Amino acid sequence: MSRGSGGGYDRHITIFSPEGRLFQVEYAFKAVKAAGITSIGVRGKDSVCVVTQKKVPDKLLDQTSVTHLFPITKFLGLLATGMTADARTLVQQARNEAAEFRFRYGYEMPVDVLSKWIADKSQVYTQHAYMRPLGVVAMVLAIDEEKGPQLYKCDPAGHFYGHKATSAGSKEQEAINFLEKKMKNDPAFTYEETVQTAISALQSVLQEDFKATEIEVGVVKADNPAFRVLSTEEIDEHLTAISERD
Repeated sequence: MSRGSGGGYDRHITIFSPEGRLFQVEYAFKAVKAAGITSIGVRGKDSVCVVTQKKVPDKLLDQTSVTHLFPITKFLGLLATGMTADARTLVQQARNEAAEFRFRYGYEMPVDVLSKWIADKSQVYTQHAYMRPLGVVAMVLAIDEEKGPQLYKCDPAGHFYGHKATSAGSKEQEAINFLEKKMKNDPAFTYEETVQTAISALQSVLQEDFKATEIEVGVVKADNPAFRVLSTEEIDEHLTAISERD
């Protein structure tokens, strides 16, 4: 793909091109988009919701084994967009890190600390030629005891930011444009509004009406800070509410 375009500067992760770019890291971003999945996260007044597409590539696959949502601890959820195989190694390491944190300090790992750890790890991958960056954008969500609902996004370059709403994947920019309009006046969404905004944003940018089995929804709520994945029945209720509202 790139032997010509990179001018040889894409042979290693660690070589800057004359323009100051790292081609391998840019390819990692392309790999996330190439997975063909779009994900959306929305932060409400007392909850956070993440939604992603669920594509089962083969009719013989067991649907329950296909997922992009991973609990890191009871209270920390992670939504991985991109290469699922890469995501699994990241999740495994994040779980170890969160368990180690709890053992060492005696309290749950805060969401911003985990996000910083993931970002630092990604950044180190851009420095060593014997590691490739993970082709994954991770959204981390939790209810922080002091700050309330939190939604962070970590990317292959090592950035991590807190977001009111965000998107990752193939239709990322269209989704962000949609969410910017929705979040313009900083609305204090209820739990139902948060979930329905996230789902309708995904429907809007992909221009299709989903069945409950075609999307995955993960939530955390202030009154129940444990991360959980919604059942198809619950997703169905929200989809019905959206279609009635429209």
